[in-house]
Amino acid sequence: MKYKFLLFVIALAAVSNTSFAQYAKDAVRFSTFQTGSTSRIKAIGNAGTAVGGDLSSISGNPAGLGYFTHSELSITPEFDGNTNKATYLGQTSSATDNSVNLSNAAIVFYSRLNTPPGHDKTKGWLSLNFGMAYNRTNNFYEGVQYGAKNNNNSIADYYAKLANDLGIGSDNLQAWAFDQKLIDAYGGGSNYTYKGNAIPGVQQVGNITRVGGQSAYDFSVGANYSNKLYLGFGFGITELRYKSTNSFNETGTASVLENNVAVNRNFNSTYTQYQNTKGEGFNARLGIMYKILESLRVGAVITSPTFIKVDDSFSEGLKTDIANNGNFSNGPQEYPLTYNMRTPFKAAGGLSVFIGKFGFITGDVEYVDYASIHISSNDDYTNSYDQGIIENNYKSTVNIHTGAEIKVTGAFALRGGYAIQGSPLKTNGIATKIATGGLGYRFANYYVDATYVHLNGRQTILPYDIGDTTPSAIANATNNNFFLTIGFRY
Repeated sequence: MKYKFLLFVIALAAVSNTSFAQYAKDAVRFSTFQTGSTSRIKAIGNAGTAVGGDLSSISGNPAGLGYFTHSELSITPEFDGNTNKATYLGQTSSATDNSVNLSNAAIVFYSRLNTPPGHDKTKGWLSLNFGMAYNRTNNFYEGVQYGAKNNNNSIADYYAKLANDLGIGSDNLQAWAFDQKLIDAYGGGSNYTYKGNAIPGVQQVGNITRVGGQSAYDFSVGANYSNKLYLGFGFGITELRYKSTNSFNETGTASVLENNVAVNRNFNSTYTQYQNTKGEGFNARLGIMYKILESLRVGAVITSPTFIKVDDSFSEGLKTDIANNGNFSNGPQEYPLTYNMRTPFKAAGGLSVFIGKFGFITGDVEYVDYASIHISSNDDYTNSYDQGIIENNYKSTVNIHTGAEIKVTGAFALRGGYAIQGSPLKTNGIATKIATGGLGYRFANYYVDATYVHLNGRQTILPYDIGDTTPSAIANATNNNFFLTIGFRY
């Protein structure tokens, strides 16, 4: 029962985008993973649905494996640089987080099918190729810092709101706030109201640190029919690791009772939330490509929902120091929960135009319905509240990827791309815009591709929820990421 109570009571503080419950918010977070790819495909805006012949086909459109005429392997490390500039009550703060990870490692095994003697070796089923890949599909590394003087309200008003709406209880956040003299009951007899004791003009500082990511182990097969039609199938095993630490510190003056006399005392209080989430799941992909002309290819891929078992541990704590009253501490108190979730299915279509030996231009359109995300109920959890939030606040969206490759020489290529990731929010959502660029060099059976990805995004953070006067921080994120692929054909 404690888990359902958690949704209404403690999951409202320090929530990104809006005051949605923790599980609904996480379900969307874990559904925004991207298709894994090599540096080459990343450099063209991750538009690989109708390209083919790249190791990214293992995790993207498996039909593209049919274009391979040899075996191949590659590895792609990445450097991710994240900067968040957050504006809160007119004050701007910044936080930076850098990380190095393995982005992609892949191998494809080429297998030519035997053609009966006397038959045209360019007709019929020509090859059946198998590929395996590891991909990092979501990166949660991020730091956000914000703070300013708040002359209008305090997080103590949030604790008081919880007490008025739900009662004090014996061991919850509002009870802790009461015991730590951050809130008090005002009024006589049974006609009383809880109010915050902080005097307007408190200094507030919020810090959010997120780490972890999502990974996929993909296995795919692709076939070539008469060098015109290409079919593919794949499945993936997914893994997620996510940790988050949110702290909100408030200092100022509070009116507290000492010997039944109200006095003003300096205070320093910190509310902290911790989350540690792990999960494993699986999905499947079905793809097709068709070569209309030597210079024109079309492709499509459908990715099933990913079914994930999630082990979540959420904990909170409250510490307060009030002059002449001592130090108070409660928590951390842990609320574990295991649940199953289903991400949306994805459908993508693409077109590529090849300009002889000079390169190509390509584009993809992808459809994702975030309102179809589902969290399953179990003996410890009822999903109706979270499902209502998902259905009422999230929507379907279209993602656009486009890019081009230009062969400067037979060995050297330049690439560029652009992508727009639509926001899953029905209101106040802002699309994420991604600009990419890179180069590639081929020598003998080896190749090296380098890519730069610049990403801009935005989120609204509510440190607590007290209705219309709730303060918010606007965090503008900039990611500068670098990828390097080293590959070998054999």
